[in-house]
Amino acid sequence: MEEKNGGEGNREADRRYRRGVRRTVDETTEEERAERARDLTPEEQEDARRAEEQGKAKKRPASSEREI
Repeated sequence: MEEKNGGEGNREADRRYRRGVRRTVDETTEEERAERARDLTPEEQEDARRAEEQGKAKKRPASSEREI
């Protein structure tokens, strides 16, 4: 069966991702996940740092900080 590209909002891709995250959380300890995160290559660390900065830059203000 050929999969159609669902594009943005692809439900099947979302299900696979969430299943993988759930499996990782169920099968590993917090310490194991932290250790794996520390084992990133310098390039992966830089990518993660950049992604974190982008995420913080796009952060929406809290409801108490928004103008009405």
